[in-house]
Amino acid sequence: MDTLSFKTISANKATVQKEWVVVDATDQVLGRLSAKVAKLLRGKYKPSYTPHVDCGDNVIIINADKVILTGNKWTDRVYLNFTGYPGGQKKTSPAELIKKGEAKLFNRVVKGMLPKNKLGAQLLRNLYVYAGSEHPHAAQQPKTIDINSLK
Repeated sequence: MDTLSFKTISANKATVQKEWVVVDATDQVLGRLSAKVAKLLRGKYKPSYTPHVDCGDNVIIINADKVILTGNKWTDRVYLNFTGYPGGQKKTSPAELIKKGEAKLFNRVVKGMLPKNKLGAQLLRNLYVYAGSEHPHAAQQPKTIDINSLK
């Protein structure tokens, strides 16, 4: 048996194959959709996944205004933010965040599912969120995927 042929391949910036992917958020639950989007951004669906390299895809979320939350989470869920000053704890709900823009809600949720380091910040820049069904990334020739088919 030739054991020298069993080499572990580690992806790097030059060997990564990044793609553009379109995900439709119509009637999708926010948390379940965001978990799959975070895995796409991270590159965990690829066989060449390497934990310390940005080997994920660029993800475009369309129809972000049609996302759903189960139960009373639109008003009862609380996101906390701290300014750093005494008494500077701010509370927001998903309904308030989506009024400011759909990208703010998706960025908040997906950011919590990514690594809390420089790589996580770099991965979050590969996420593009749009309220309608139109997006300005037609030149990248993104492929549309069914998010429900992913595990």
